[in-house]
Amino acid sequence: MKTMRPLEDPCQGAVGEWIVPHKVDKLRRMPKNAVSSKLTAILYADVAGYSRLTGDDELGTHHRVMSALDSATEFIKTSGGSVLRYAGDAILAEFSSVVAAANASIAIQNELQSRNQATPEDQQIRVRIGINLGEVLEDRGEIFGQGVNLAARLEAAALPGGICVSAAVHEQIVGKVDVEFADGGFEEFKNIAKPVHVFHWQPGLTITGQDGTVLAKSSVADLVLPDKPSIAVLAFENMSTDPEQAFFADGISEDIITELSTFRSLFVIARNSSFAFKGQSIDVKEVGRKLGVRYVVEGSVRRSGNRVRVTAQLIDAVNDKHLWAERYDRELEDIFAVQDEVTHAIVSTIEPHLASTERQRARRKPTESLGAWECYQRGLWHMYQFQHDDLIQALQLLERAVALDPTFSSAHAGLALTLHYHVLLGFAPDRDAELARAFEAGRTAVKLDENDSFAHLALGRIHTIHGEHDAAIARCDIAISLTPSYANAHFGRAHSLWMSGRASEAIASHDEAMRLSPRDPILWAFMASKAIALILLGRYEEGLDWALRAQRQPNAALWAFLPEAAALALLERIDEARASLERARELQHDISVSFVDHVLPITDTDYRALFMGGLIKAGMPE
Repeated sequence: MKTMRPLEDPCQGAVGEWIVPHKVDKLRRMPKNAVSSKLTAILYADVAGYSRLTGDDELGTHHRVMSALDSATEFIKTSGGSVLRYAGDAILAEFSSVVAAANASIAIQNELQSRNQATPEDQQIRVRIGINLGEVLEDRGEIFGQGVNLAARLEAAALPGGICVSAAVHEQIVGKVDVEFADGGFEEFKNIAKPVHVFHWQPGLTITGQDGTVLAKSSVADLVLPDKPSIAVLAFENMSTDPEQAFFADGISEDIITELSTFRSLFVIARNSSFAFKGQSIDVKEVGRKLGVRYVVEGSVRRSGNRVRVTAQLIDAVNDKHLWAERYDRELEDIFAVQDEVTHAIVSTIEPHLASTERQRARRKPTESLGAWECYQRGLWHMYQFQHDDLIQALQLLERAVALDPTFSSAHAGLALTLHYHVLLGFAPDRDAELARAFEAGRTAVKLDENDSFAHLALGRIHTIHGEHDAAIARCDIAISLTPSYANAHFGRAHSLWMSGRASEAIASHDEAMRLSPRDPILWAFMASKAIALILLGRYEEGLDWALRAQRQPNAALWAFLPEAAALALLERIDEARASLERARELQHDISVSFVDHVLPITDTDYRALFMGGLIKAGMPE
């Protein structure tokens, strides 16, 4: 921006902040105790996907972003607003009029949308804007407090190219601006005590309710897809002859929305927007465009007597392609229990399908055009192959994702977990150095986002390989509390349970993990871990059966073969045990008891003696 320069002491703020120069002298003249409070409209704007854009073209992105911020500044000033601060690609401004703040924001987004129509998609600048009306503290020419914090949270909740406002703002602007905002329901924000009722607008958003009322309208363009997987759950259709059963269909849809919303990796459209299509004959591609989502869930409920049938399907709305469909038939003894069960089954299947589909999409893009999210998804795909070359590629991609967006919690978690597997599968040239890197990445992930269940899981897995099983179980329990349907967290918990002498408890956690994610990319690990738990309980035949099941999985790794060798040896089937061990040596020729002891730190002495004794009996060198 032509009028900005770096802050200098004594007016220096946070590192990297910028401020309009004419305010510097004003700040120096103000007494340090000149603090007052006032009610004001706060606008917070930030460029969406800035790290990805700079990673692709740093200089070109800088020029385009500065041009966009110059334009936004002009709209703010001509609408009667004041720019208080620039911070990199963000703007904080205030208005004495809420309507003026909304009109300035709408003008900014329409202008940027118009510019983007003549710009290649990977170079387009999209801004998120949040507006709040609240009490703030004013000190040294700045504003502070919860009113400002909430404006920043609303900005983060806005779609790229869109505006998100609080209910306090919406109440003041209804009928006074040229567009209508869609009800986004209630959102919970970090460090904000109560859920906040939010409303959205973006150029091109047009949603019609059951009575034909337009809930939100504009004539510029369709909504832009968010950076992460986006999904809308439509109201399930009541196919029963009894119209009173509609509450059951709505209840299932609402519960699916609620549970999917616990996954930090997903962008889930609020119930009020997705239910706007209820009772209409819809085209899924059109719904996807209107709601700005790639994926749509739709379904139906049919009740007959004491039985109910629920069908659900997951659709790629962009390509109009069915990804998954399932039917659930249940006895209706307890309608709420059935509702919970069916919801749980649908959610636990949808999320892994979405994750797998996103990884496949990322694989198809040219490497040089990958952003942080796509590097992360492609990195996970390579990690789940459990091969040496794939893990190296996974590390490179996840390191790139972290470089493109250092604040991306899940990318740090993915890096930690990949380093964990690199050690676990015997590929790490320096075990201690890689585990130290993994610990650092895991801690960084949790620090960046304490509500990211993947971050807690990744850190928990590093605790496990260090033999810190109580800490590992605690991390997995946090992950489960954040995302109850998180199969990998149940598995991580099971793994540390049997290592610390609690094999019976581990079996239940293994079974829950497999029930939640029956097509998981590490299903072989779920099965192999359960096999070892069964062996430790003296149930050798059952353990052998689960080990063989694990080996039949397409990407089964070394650890699917070791429980087979141990179980066979403990059953005194020594020749078969040795043959099994030879198959394991094809995956790692120098496998030894010392290596197993290092990466499977069984802290219960009896369990350790039993499992290691079985491997030694099968012929594994110490």
